[in-house]
Amino acid sequence: MASQVHQRGTGFLPGVSYVMPVLNEATHVRAAVESLLAQDYQGAFEVTLALGPSIDGTTELVEEMAAVDARIRVVPNDVGSTPAGLNIAIRASQYAVVIRVDAHSVLPPDYARIAVETLERTGADNVGGIMDARGISAFERAVARAYGTRIGLGGTPHHVGGAEGAAETVYLGCFRTESILNVGLFDEGVKRGQDWDLNRRLREAGGTVWFTPKLRVLYRPRPTVAQLARQMLSTGLWRGELARRYPAANGIRYFVPPAMVLTVALGLLLGIVGVVQATLGAAPWLLLGLIVPAGYLLIVVAATLAVARPDGFRTSLNFLVVLPCIHFCWGIGFVLGYLKLTSNITAHTGR
Repeated sequence: MASQVHQRGTGFLPGVSYVMPVLNEATHVRAAVESLLAQDYQGAFEVTLALGPSIDGTTELVEEMAAVDARIRVVPNDVGSTPAGLNIAIRASQYAVVIRVDAHSVLPPDYARIAVETLERTGADNVGGIMDARGISAFERAVARAYGTRIGLGGTPHHVGGAEGAAETVYLGCFRTESILNVGLFDEGVKRGQDWDLNRRLREAGGTVWFTPKLRVLYRPRPTVAQLARQMLSTGLWRGELARRYPAANGIRYFVPPAMVLTVALGLLLGIVGVVQATLGAAPWLLLGLIVPAGYLLIVVAATLAVARPDGFRTSLNFLVVLPCIHFCWGIGFVLGYLKLTSNITAHTGR
């Protein structure tokens, strides 16, 4: 776990183990793996793919890649979940630095070099950067715009950028292997948000999680409304679950979407009652409740004009759907998770 490699007489570089859980990712996994093989990092490295029970040709694809390049290793992940796959891949790895990779992501060529340099310079236990969401279709571009704006996912540095420094959590991560082994690796019972949970434990153990905007990782968003809704609902469920488990570790921003959902729902309900009042000839003062959903609608339209208009008319139309989908699915999920109103939260993986 502590292999080192010499770089042309200038010093020692730690070996890097790239770890990637893979399940039904035939569309994206080749690009993700090729971005690892193309890194300009001069130290030794290996790529470990934790392969879940895929049914879309992923198994054959990753086995083919491993057969032609000895640096790629495939290990079985029979459970199929992301945290289980990460732990299996980490345990099968040999180097002192672990870089987590998502099958939907593409690392720029200088990613590992910058990440390891930052890890060594700061003494941090984990270093990460920005999830640079970029879409191909109009819908994907709308999702990417929402991810990269404060009104979309809350404006955390790993989504919208910010100054370099200590952070609560970061996207993916470049870890000291020893540090994550010491805190018990990823919690396999947490199907989403496991990165936040691991970073929480690293910080509680006295370690440092470090954000740098120099690291940008290309991320491909979900391509349909149904897939985005499923992803956001699951993310919200687990965020609510984690907020309930660890109340001291939560910022106020996590409670904004559920508060918005509840307020809009209450306003709409009051407005409907106001319509009934008017129908019965009573003073329809409860119609004032419609001010809240109307105000939210105006915010969505204003955000669309401010954020999505540069991407064209079709993307803007999709943004009008994407933004409420993110807000309401995430917010509803948070309420369900926080209040333990879901019967089997482990079934919600966002896939």
